[in-house]
Amino acid sequence: MSTRAGTPWLRYIRQHVEDRVHFWPFDGWNVPPNRSVVAEVYPSLWSRTFPSAGRTPDQQDAFATAEWLRRADADGSLMRFLSAVLERQERKTAEIEGWILGVV
Repeated sequence: MSTRAGTPWLRYIRQHVEDRVHFWPFDGWNVPPNRSVVAEVYPSLWSRTFPSAGRTPDQQDAFATAEWLRRADADGSLMRFLSAVLERQERKTAEIEGWILGVV
């Protein structure tokens, strides 16, 4: 159900922001400078990494994802995750079906 709910919003973003956003990995594995990125993530990869501080599970997922991304960007490791090491066929499939940011 979330796919049907989210897809129109992704289309809306694509139509209204032109080249200011990069849909990863569909627009390419390397993100050009000064672009926002839309990527699929699994918050459960990071949710338990950070104390919940009284947040609801959904709030914790959002916080943990944002904090992990902030830290990965700050320490320079984010590029490693944006350039997932995949076999040739896996990469070809991921360019069509997508990939999960943070999965290595």
